[in-house]
Amino acid sequence: MQISEHVRLVKVSFQVPISPDLLLDRIVNLFLIRGKNSVFLVDSGVAGAEKQILEQLSVSGLRPEDLKLLILTHAHPDHIGAAAPLQRLTGCRIAAHPAARLWVEDTARQGVERPVPGFHKLVAGPVKIDRLLHDGDKLDLDGVIVGVLHTPGHSSGSISLHLPQDRVLICGDAVPMPGDLPIFTDWGDSVATLERLRQVPEVEHLLSAWDMPRSGPEIAAALERGLTWLHRIKEAVEEEVQLVQPRDPLALCQGVVKRLGLPPVAVNPLVARSFAGCL
Repeated sequence: MQISEHVRLVKVSFQVPISPDLLLDRIVNLFLIRGKNSVFLVDSGVAGAEKQILEQLSVSGLRPEDLKLLILTHAHPDHIGAAAPLQRLTGCRIAAHPAARLWVEDTARQGVERPVPGFHKLVAGPVKIDRLLHDGDKLDLDGVIVGVLHTPGHSSGSISLHLPQDRVLICGDAVPMPGDLPIFTDWGDSVATLERLRQVPEVEHLLSAWDMPRSGPEIAAALERGLTWLHRIKEAVEEEVQLVQPRDPLALCQGVVKRLGLPPVAVNPLVARSFAGCL
């Protein structure tokens, strides 16, 4: 799906094995940025997504070696899973924020510190980061200028990318969707990030990794929904913590999930950590 002159969306579907009998269907949006003579990729998707990415390059008349840089918005499995095979197949360099470096270069450690069901099926392996990206950096991607914004909250090493020529803002998982699984490390950072994204000038396309592309007035509405959802989550946590011991995170999680009307699959350690990040 072509978004703007230089940006194309690639949607990757995958499944998270919650248990032997339960698979959770998920999607992640990746973005190809085409320069004058080469192409750049934002996020890699899960292990196996490299096949779909290379097919997209071929359809666009590009060769694997035309992919010069893979930019990771953060270190979670659905964003780094295919990074290692993509680098082997294309020779591309890898870029990410310093706070994402440890889990990208040591995926085994991430699997222990942030255990996601099926982690080692989702992630093909570690990959070395060649370029560290900091807030305020400006990248010249073969004639396409990209500004880097450090947008923590969903993770400490999350970044967003602003393409002023295309009036595009790529925000990774920074903007939460009401009703979806709440995944963030710090509630306050998440709120501050959304407030910052509101201030990015002249954005006509907001591109999230887990939501449909938003354009025009839909952008402000999506950011407002995200903020409202974050405040509703915090309110539910503060109500529930009066009834249970916060030292029992899963009990707290179960109560908050019920208050928010989320599905039972939301009662898990990752969501429990998010709720703990509200306290």
